[in-house]
Amino acid sequence: MKRPVTLIALAIIAALTTGCGNNKLDSLPREEALKVIDAQIKKDTDNAGLYYQRAQILVALGKEKNLSQYFRDAINDLEKATHIDGNRSEYYTLLGDAHFSLGNVGDSYTALQQALKLDPNNFEACLKMGEIAFYSKDYDRAMESLSKVTEQDKNNQTALFMKGFIFKETGDTTNAVKYFRHLIELYPDYEPAYEELGMLYAQHRNKLGLEYLTTALSLEPKNINVLYGLAMLNQDAEEADKANEYYVKILEIDPNNKYAWFNRGWMEMVLYEDYDAAIDFFNKAIECDSQYGDAYYNIGYIYQLKGDAKNAATYFEQASQIGYEENK
Repeated sequence: MKRPVTLIALAIIAALTTGCGNNKLDSLPREEALKVIDAQIKKDTDNAGLYYQRAQILVALGKEKNLSQYFRDAINDLEKATHIDGNRSEYYTLLGDAHFSLGNVGDSYTALQQALKLDPNNFEACLKMGEIAFYSKDYDRAMESLSKVTEQDKNNQTALFMKGFIFKETGDTTNAVKYFRHLIELYPDYEPAYEELGMLYAQHRNKLGLEYLTTALSLEPKNINVLYGLAMLNQDAEEADKANEYYVKILEIDPNNKYAWFNRGWMEMVLYEDYDAAIDFFNKAIECDSQYGDAYYNIGYIYQLKGDAKNAATYFEQASQIGYEENK
């Protein structure tokens, strides 16, 4: 069979924003704390620490609400703070975090380099540098920064996970498994490590993949990547009913998941030989992605099996126009 693309889970990296450092503000909801800081800044416009505290709240709100304006406002505050006092490493660390949240990788690097220049042992700046390089797939630079982090904190969850993921991405499965296993020994409830182990073993159809993914699902029941991995394991084993259960769960969470619709169609076509149901599912996949060449091709193939040469040719032509080629 022609396998659809397997989704690879990338764990969400923990936010690196430091606390506000003001116990009274920490006890308030962020919006209320923002009002308090606003009032303080109006009375003391040259206080770098207040701009920094407000920027901390703004960055936290930006991550919580996924709104870019908060990050832009934070950057404005941090530029004021560093202008008033340019010798505080933590100001540049947060500035790098805010820039990175907006996708300004170059500006983020510049700010973090300044943070490390001021304080070479700045743990957060080093970890954030590793994170940026990791997302940019500059794995050599990422490993260099992450190794500095683990020299200070050998059990740092974020650094260990990114190291394991880099080994996986560069084809060093042995070290990837080593790091992910070490993570679950240190942090038994750390779902991303179970997910990655499950995916690695599933690629080799090793039953350990099922065990790790089942554990991951118990920790995060709505993780679509894990559900998809479990569905594919069962689909490969021709356990269509069980696979369908997982695909249905995926579609309850994400009705526009083209892979789930496509794979349900594939099972109807190949395992059940219910061609009408298969066409319906492939059409659902096309509704999610009008350029899904595999789905057009499979509908054409079904019409060919049914002896409907006209419809078969139509769908094969649509697949061809998209650029799909059989066994590509």
